[in-house]
Amino acid sequence: MKTKNQNLTHFDETGASRMVEVGPKPETPRRARAVGQIKMSPTTLEMIRNRAFSKGDVLEVARLAGIMAAKKTWDLIPLCHQVSLTGVGIDFSFPEPNIVEIEAISSTIARTGVEMEALVAVSIAALTIYDMCKSVDRVMQLDGVRLMEKTGGVHGDFARAVNPDASPERDQGKE
Repeated sequence: MKTKNQNLTHFDETGASRMVEVGPKPETPRRARAVGQIKMSPTTLEMIRNRAFSKGDVLEVARLAGIMAAKKTWDLIPLCHQVSLTGVGIDFSFPEPNIVEIEAISSTIARTGVEMEALVAVSIAALTIYDMCKSVDRVMQLDGVRLMEKTGGVHGDFARAVNPDASPERDQGKE
């Protein structure tokens, strides 16, 4: 059933899919930060931190995979624009003995944002960790992949509420 919806920009007035026209928009600096986690056994995390996997340094391979994926987001998500990234960074932290937290920051000077690139980077980094560690821990779980903030663009800045349990209505900015 085709319906009109002015808020969903990837659909035209008849409901057909489309790639949003960004040609008339000015190029502006844009940045996005996304985070996510992969939960595992404490033993698996200890092996990762001690670089005890025969496949290599799990976190460095995951970092490279996330960066490569961010650069290919337009190939993976059908209606994403090809964005020339000016930077992608991925960092890891360990908030609990069984959690690797992944943070990705993507940046560009373009006509469209880089939120999807940051989200894809986090997701692929987490999947790479899973792939490299599944021989010792098949119950790992990817969790909480989300956009934390973005800057630039006509819709303005966005910052997720500090409280992760807060409702989306309480987040700052508009998307």
